Amino acid sequence: MFNGASHAASTAVYPGSFDPLTMGHLDVIERAAAIFPHVLVAVVVNPQKREPLFTLEERKQMIRAATKHCGNVEVTDFRGLLAGFVKQIGAGVIVKGLRVVSDFENEMSTALMNRSLSGVDTVFLPSDPRYSFISSSLVKEVFFLGGEIEHYVPEPVLAVMRAKRDIRRPTGEPTS
Repeated sequence: MFNGASHAASTAVYPGSFDPLTMGHLDVIERAAAIFPHVLVAVVVNPQKREPLFTLEERKQMIRAATKHCGNVEVTDFRGLLAGFVKQIGAGVIVKGLRVVSDFENEMSTALMNRSLSGVDTVFLPSDPRYSFISSSLVKEVFFLGGEIEHYVPEPVLAVMRAKRDIRRPTGEPTS
């Protein structure tokens, strides 16, 4: 389990809501794990966002299952400012994935604010082109409208999504 001080500056924090984790997220995690000694996937709890599809614990469990092959990846959650969290745990860097140019425009000012508040820099990893169009919200929309998403989410996530869809489906409605 994550114990903060012993990981210190060798820790890269990859924050997000991960509702759900996509193949694009997993790609960034795997690439960050190849670069940094320790990657902490930090699920943000943001009360200002609408209710997530998955509970905090569901999201953390799906991420753990999808990253179990990465020996240097841990999963936790945090509330409040990312800058405060990375400063508190002594992280050395924040990792952010960029899918399109507009992501950079949005993330750059956040990265500069985080650096100003915490002294921690942000490293941007460009998306693998195979995943540049994938977003959690788009995956959920396609899935619940009956589309196939097995190429867009890791298998552990797909299993949980299918179970959740089956629970939400009214009795007598056909399966896809």
